[in-house]
Order: sequence, then C-alpha cells, then structure tokens
Amino acid sequence: MINAPKGTKDILPNESYKWQYIEKVARETAALFGVSEIRTPTFEHTEVFERGVGEGTDIVNKEMYTFLDKGGRSITLKPEGTAGVARAFTENGLNNSALPIKLFYLTSCFRYERPQAGRLREFHQFGTEILGSDKPDIDAETILFAKTFFDKLGIKGLSLRLNSIGCKDCRKNYEKALKEFLNKNADALCPLCRERMEKNPLRVLDCKNDECKKITSGAPVILDYICDDCAKHFEKVKKLLDLSGVEYTVDPKIVRGLDYYTRTVFEFVSDSIGAQGTVCGGGRYDGLIGELGGGDVPGIGFALGIERLLLLMQSTGTEIPCDKKADVYLAPMGEKEAEKAFELVMAMRRAGLKAETDHMGRGIKAQFKYADKIGARFVAVIGSYELDKGVVKVKNMADSTESTVAFCDLENYIKSVR
Repeated sequence: MINAPKGTKDILPNESYKWQYIEKVARETAALFGVSEIRTPTFEHTEVFERGVGEGTDIVNKEMYTFLDKGGRSITLKPEGTAGVARAFTENGLNNSALPIKLFYLTSCFRYERPQAGRLREFHQFGTEILGSDKPDIDAETILFAKTFFDKLGIKGLSLRLNSIGCKDCRKNYEKALKEFLNKNADALCPLCRERMEKNPLRVLDCKNDECKKITSGAPVILDYICDDCAKHFEKVKKLLDLSGVEYTVDPKIVRGLDYYTRTVFEFVSDSIGAQGTVCGGGRYDGLIGELGGGDVPGIGFALGIERLLLLMQSTGTEIPCDKKADVYLAPMGEKEAEKAFELVMAMRRAGLKAETDHMGRGIKAQFKYADKIGARFVAVIGSYELDKGVVKVKNMADSTESTVAFCDLENYIKSVR
C-alpha cells in the first residue's frame, strides 16, 4: 500500500466541512474590509524567497522544498504566501492600480520540518497583504481584519500582542546592541542561537529553548532604540486600536523571524494549544517590494495556519456548523420506481433542494438505514401503488409522521416543512 508522504494529510469528507466553513468566513470578512482574492503559483523561482524572506532565515536555510526543474532552473514550493504576492504585485504592475491594493489568499504552503500537531510539511494559510500605504491606520485596520475574522468564527480567549521593530536604521542600532549582549552570553545559548547571532540576531529572541529564553529576558529592548518617526507611527497604531475598543499588550519580544518586517509587528496568541501558542502573526514590510525590484511600495499583512486554527477551535470547543444533511431521500422499490425517483431527485436539485436516491440496489429497509446515516430529513417512498397514483409517501425522520404528497407538489412540500 502506498501511504501519503510524511507530513501531509488527507482532508476527508467528515472534516472538509470545517475547512469550507473557515474559508467561507475568511471570504466574508475580506469582503467587509474591501479585500480581494489573489491566487499565486504553488512554486516560484527560488530567488523570490531568498530575496524576499531572507537568506539568514530558517525557512530559506533549512525548510524549503527546492529542486532543479528539467531546464536547470532552481524552483521552490512556496513556504509562505507574502513573497509570492509581492512578486505578483511587481510583475503585473499592480502599483499602477488605485492604492492601497488589498489582497487575501487561501493557499497551500510547504516547509520541511518535523511534523507535529497543527504543523505539517504541507499546510494551509489564510493571509492578507495590504500594499501601497505606509500610514498607521492601515496597520490598525489590518489587525482589526484579523480580529474580526476570529470574532466571526466565535473564537474566545485570544490575546493581541504588539511591538515595533522600527525601520532599517533603527534595526542597525538595535542589532549592534543585541549582538554585544548575546556575545557576552554566547556560551550559554543553544547551538542554533549561536548560529543565528551573526546572520539574524533578532531570531534569538524568538527561541523556545528555556535557557535561551532566560538569557534573552535581560536583553536590550528594541523599543528603546526606535527613532522618533517610528515611535510616532507606533503610538498612532495604538491610539486607533484604543478608539476601536481593542485590548492589546505591548510585547518587546515579538520580532517576527523574516527579514522583510519593519515597524509594527503583531501576534494573536492562545494558551489553549500548548507552548507554540501563536495563532496568527503579521506586520509591516516596507522594504519587500523593493527587494523584488518593484520600487518603494510599503506593505503590511498577516498569515495564519488553518491546521493550527482548527486545533485551537477544537481545544476551545468552538462550534463549527455542519449542514450536510439531505433535505429528502427518494426510496424506490423497483426499477420503474427508481427511474421516477431519479427524475424527481434531479428536479428537486434544480430547485435548490439537497436530494438523494438509491444507487446500490438496496432493499427498502436498507434504504431507510442509509437515509438515516446521511441525515436525510425526509424519506419519500415510491412503490408500485405510489407510481400508479402519482404520489410519494413522505416520512419525517425526526418525528416519524407520514404524509402522502403528489409528485408535482413534492418540491413545495419539502420546502415548506424543512
């Protein structure tokens, strides 16, 4: 038997309705905020991620699925959504559109890492990218977009954490001070953090190793190093969130691991899914489009993993509605009756009713059992008597009441009582 590759998962019919519901709410929330869908290729030229995500990141160094195609070109399955959107924005001249342009995506992503709960090698992201404005009100709106999505899903107990990592100039001053601090404590850091110290020191602050967390608790705070413009920007973001009644905590340890982030960064966090409690992360990336050759175009966005979101909803008991039930099941008792049942089923489907009938040659008892398994609200029996009279015997599966209904009236009857 051939199994699915390690780190991948089949989404079966008894689970797919949950995904459909989340995607439906995502699209509805995007429509409220005037955000349009973009779909980018599953793979890109590797350079898109090396330049966009950053060569010093774990994603590029260790986690990407990269290969040479038959033309000898280096191709990578996308490990995240933002860089591909930035490439599409640049290549298709979207900077000539009315700005800001607001985009969202629902997409598969791929990272080679140890599979664990809510974190697979093929995973799925919902994310948004707002391009063209450097104003703090767009930062606040992006955060509110994410919060509205969680609210519409009915998820409770999330906390919002904010930080500012400043502009590139701020980062230089801070990274210098951080490196000096880390060098003094290098021997006590884990091997990965000692490696990160030189290429991407901010990533050390994000380490989950207990000893590293203990050391970095005394590290310099980036908010002490941001310039006046970045400080004003951050204060405005907080003010707009205050005006919107949104609670948040300023957390100087939030840095985001990708090179393209600047200024506002944020996370929505839950304590219901273990130590890896971040449900959604995002922030501003004013230099990304420029890195991909698209000029000075600011941007901000967020992304969340749908697998982790489902894990959170399960752990918190958040209800996901399931409306898969058939409105009516047509149960024929012979070949001619089956032809009539097929005709009626197709007519009701055209009228917008969810109708089913037998395709397995089952007896009438077995058909009732099957109708019950698929959650049919009504079963309409057609025997030889019913066929001659042009009627069906309809049984309400909830209370076992029965009615005799003419073929021509069945559609309206089901609509009136369902």
